[in-house]
Formats: sequence, structure tokens, C-alpha cells
Amino acid sequence: MFEIFKKHINKFAQVSDSEFEEIKNYFYTKDVSKKEILLKEGQICKHHYFVLTGLLRKFYINEKGTEQTTEFAIETWWITDNFAYEKHVSTEFYIQAVEKSTVLYITQEKQEELLSKYPVMERYFRFIYQRAFAAAQKRIKFLFSFSKEEFYLQAVRNHPEFVQRVPQYLIASYLGFTPEYLSEIRKKLLS
Repeated sequence: MFEIFKKHINKFAQVSDSEFEEIKNYFYTKDVSKKEILLKEGQICKHHYFVLTGLLRKFYINEKGTEQTTEFAIETWWITDNFAYEKHVSTEFYIQAVEKSTVLYITQEKQEELLSKYPVMERYFRFIYQRAFAAAQKRIKFLFSFSKEEFYLQAVRNHPEFVQRVPQYLIASYLGFTPEYLSEIRKKLLS
């Protein structure tokens, strides 16, 4: 399983086999069952998760009591509440497994030690955060620029893997729709 992580690191920064043997000691692994909650609103966010297999989502419960999905993470993607993780404060989010998953995770303290001892990992995480920030910017643009139908089509074009794997009610939650409205859009597009 660690080979997946090593390959991912080497896409952004080169680490030797001996370095990687040391680097992997900073991480823990966890098998997560479907629908298992890794982080709950109100908890201190202590972990940053890397998905080896499976699918996670981050969501919050809005003022109407509805779950609003803000992010998904599939294989080789990272997920956490970045603000709460960096500041050691309680989170406003939940992180839940959508599928049975296996994750690597690291604590903020261990991550700081890792970055200090292995500057190459500083480069790796810089690329990871830049990509996450760019994806967030793109999503905001789509929210403000596209009609609901266009937003759905863009999501399908950019992430076809989600359409196959994510239940429709979660796609609706991510796009800010009701499941019924998403069903109407899909019917209209298929006719």
C-alpha cells in the first residue's frame, strides 16, 4: 500500500528508497468501513488523510439540518479541515467514508517534524496545497458562472469517476442541489 504513496510523492518531488523508508514512519494506516466517520463537528482536527483506496467526503450540516458536501477525496487525494488542522482548533466539518477505504494519516506535529527533517516533503506538500487551492478556486468560479445544469455537466466532464462511484444524493449535496432537482436535470439531459 505504501507504494501508492511513494509513487505519488515522486510525481512532485524525488525521494530515494532509503528516504522513503524513513518518511513512511511518520504516517499511520487505517482501514475505514463504509459510512464510518473519521472527523466530527466540534472535534479538534488532528489528522490529514491520504486516500490509498476508497472514497471519502467532507461535509457540514447547514442551518436547515441538511448535509452539504464540500469535498471528495479518491485515491491519491488528501483531505482534512485545513484551517482546524493547522490551528489545532475544533472543526465545523465531518469527514466520512463513502466507500470502504484505506487511508494514511499524519498528525500536524508529525508533519512538522517530517518537513523539518526532509525538506523534499516541503516541496511535495507545497504542490499538494497549490493543487487543492486551484481546485477550490475553480469550483467557486463554476458556482458563480454556470447555471445549475452547466455546473452539473462541468462536474461530470471534469470528474467522470465520481459519476460512477458516488451516490447521486451525494453528488446533489456537493453541487448544492436537492436529489430531486439533480434527477430532473439528468432526465432533461438524457431526453
